[in-house]
Amino acid sequence: MKKNDLEILCEKIKSAKRILIAGHKNPDGDALCSGLALAQLIRLNFGRDAVCVYEGNVSNMLDNVPMRKQMHFHGHVDLSDAFDLVFVLDYGAKKNLEWIMPVVNGAKFVVAIDHHKNPDDVGDMNFNNDSAAATAQIIFDIAKKLKWARDADVNNLIAVAILTDTGFFKYARRGDVLRVMAQLVDDGVNIEYLSNLLNNMSRKTILTESAVASRAEFFFNGRLALATVDSRDYKRLDGRGETVLSLLGQIKGVEYIVLLKQQKEKQTGVSIRSRSKPINEIAVAFGGGGHAYAAGAVVNDTLENVRAQVLEIFRGIK
Repeated sequence: MKKNDLEILCEKIKSAKRILIAGHKNPDGDALCSGLALAQLIRLNFGRDAVCVYEGNVSNMLDNVPMRKQMHFHGHVDLSDAFDLVFVLDYGAKKNLEWIMPVVNGAKFVVAIDHHKNPDDVGDMNFNNDSAAATAQIIFDIAKKLKWARDADVNNLIAVAILTDTGFFKYARRGDVLRVMAQLVDDGVNIEYLSNLLNNMSRKTILTESAVASRAEFFFNGRLALATVDSRDYKRLDGRGETVLSLLGQIKGVEYIVLLKQQKEKQTGVSIRSRSKPINEIAVAFGGGGHAYAAGAVVNDTLENVRAQVLEIFRGIK
C-alpha cells in the first residue's frame, strides 16, 4: 500500500460528486459489510454520500447489521448517469462483477479492494492483499494509515465482515487479523453482541439445512463429506448453506466438505471447505476461487455431472 496511492485515493474521493460501491453477486458478510463500512468512512471523513448496491440474494443472517437499509438492490437504483468514482470490493475475479461491469466501465475512476487471489485487476487503482483475512481488514488498514475517523457503525461492520469471513477465526491463518479485532474490541466492539445479531436465520432454513446434512454421503474412508441440495430445497436455503458445512465439518475423520446446490437445471453452486489442506485450487478448476480453506464456484452444468466431477477430483487427493 503506497503512500502516493493513498493520497490519490483521498483526492479522488474529495473531487467525486457521484460515488458507487459494489461487490460480488450474492454478497456475504464481508462483501456487504465492507461496502457499508467504506460508505460510512467516506461520509464521516469527506462529507460525501456513496451509493451501495448489490445483485442476487443477501442472507437473512445479515438483516440486522448496522446500516443494512443503505445497501440497495441495483435494480431499484438509477445507475444510468456515469459515476465519478466506483469502488469494487471482494470480487475475486472479474466474472463475479459481470452484473455491474457496464457501470464500472463507464466510471471516471475505479478503485478495487480485494483479499482474494485473482487474475483481474479491474481498477485504475488496486488495493489487493491476498494475505488479508477479509476485504474489511484492508479497508481498516487504509483507514488507519490515513487516520480516518471511525464510529461505532464502522467498527461493528468491519468486525462482522471479519468474523463471518474467517468463520469466527476458524479460517484465520495469520495473527494480524486477530490484532485488528483486538483493536476493534478496545474501541467498543462486543463480539458476543454481534454473534447474537447474526443468529437470524428462519426456521425453515435451519430445518432444511439440517435435513440436507443428515443425507450427506461419505467417501474415501470418510475423509470427504458430500451433501447435495436439489432445486426445491435450494429455494429454502438462506445464503450459502453454512449450517450444512458447519455440521459436516464437526464429524470426526472428515477432512473435506463439499456442498452442491442445484440453482437451476444446468447451474450448480459448489461450496468447498477443508480442515487443514488448501482447496482453493479445486474451486479454481471449477471456474471459481476463494480462500485456502474455504472456496466455491458456480458451474454451468447439472447437479449429477458436477457431483461426478467432484468425486473424480477428490479421488486423486491424498
